[in-house]
Amino acid sequence: MGLSALVPGPRQFDRGEVPEVFLVAGTRPEAVKMAPVAAAMFACGRIRPVLVNSGQHPEMVDQALESFGFAADVKLKLNRVSGGQAELTSQLIEELDRLFTERAPGAVLVQGDTTTTLAGALAAFWQQIPVVHLEAGLRSHDLTSPFPEEGNRKMVGQLASLHLTPTADSAAHLAAESLQGNNVLTIGNTVVDAVLDVAARRAPYGDARLQEIENRVHSGQSRLVLVTAHRRESWGEPLDDVLHAVADIVRSRPDVEVVLPAHPNPAVRRQVVDVLGAIPRVTITDPLPYAQMARLLAQCTLVLSDSGGIQEEAPSFGVPALVLRDVTERMEAVNSGCAVLVGTDRERITALTLQLLDNPAAREAMTADGNPFGDGLASVRTEQALAWLLGLQQQRPAEFAPYAGSATVRVSGEADVA
Repeated sequence: MGLSALVPGPRQFDRGEVPEVFLVAGTRPEAVKMAPVAAAMFACGRIRPVLVNSGQHPEMVDQALESFGFAADVKLKLNRVSGGQAELTSQLIEELDRLFTERAPGAVLVQGDTTTTLAGALAAFWQQIPVVHLEAGLRSHDLTSPFPEEGNRKMVGQLASLHLTPTADSAAHLAAESLQGNNVLTIGNTVVDAVLDVAARRAPYGDARLQEIENRVHSGQSRLVLVTAHRRESWGEPLDDVLHAVADIVRSRPDVEVVLPAHPNPAVRRQVVDVLGAIPRVTITDPLPYAQMARLLAQCTLVLSDSGGIQEEAPSFGVPALVLRDVTERMEAVNSGCAVLVGTDRERITALTLQLLDNPAAREAMTADGNPFGDGLASVRTEQALAWLLGLQQQRPAEFAPYAGSATVRVSGEADVA
């Protein structure tokens, strides 16, 4: 029996009551994956979502929420000096503890594996508030990669009252850790809900260069490769190898353009500019708001990324992903064929990218079965799971099941997204 079977249960609410559930987000991916849940709660009306911007990456959280027409209900203010994990964690716990004491939510929803996720789970657990873990059960089985995310998600798993896993594989990981039973529910990944929503909105680009690139892609003059590399374990020499591979690819294929949204860390940005700043057909941008990133992703022929979110999002646009990591906690993408682990080896990245660029049939085969992470209904299932946890509905929601067909979105020209 896992610890989650021993944590206090939630206060039961009458059907006439509208309890508050806090959705705590500190990074853009957290905000993106929670926004559809808030929308589902508003649509149903039996739970009041309270969107909390933890202050970890406050501007990026605000940007992400704005893409869905939301703003944070609560914005915590941190006083970061060193930028270290200990400083961030201690300040988050203090601020969240104060907030939970003042408002006493019916439950706290945390997402994924960030420092905010861990701090939110600890602060809620210490106050005996039920912790609901969205995107539970991901495992790389390597505490050093991704770091510190793998450790965060394992610790949150021990504190959660309700585990909402995106896939059956994630649920199996929890079962292997003796976390199973009624408090584990497989619902799909809300990122699919999110990316289908924002792609349909066709948000305008803030950088005019991106609209020009999209125009060239639509006219057949260019093929676009999106590159993102931000994980700490990739900084330094591994990132240098990735950047030189990108330069090799562009030089080898004169119709290929690359867009690389650079990490805001000054040292990382400098490294990107030093290697790629003078390379023709490479566009380096600031980090893109989520809606613009989703629109850009939909234009791509390929994506090279160490981002977990992009591994989940790219299949919805029929875009194969080359994962710039040696291990991934999202093996569903690899096992379904829509992603390939390439690590950070320069020659391997270059060779596999050029092979796929030259073989349209191979690219199409990678994503022919649609997105293995969901059907766009995970946020509805999350709202139902919360209502069940809080006693607002008696029936436990149905589990996520493999769906027929494809949730792939195709974008061409200026037509609306289907």
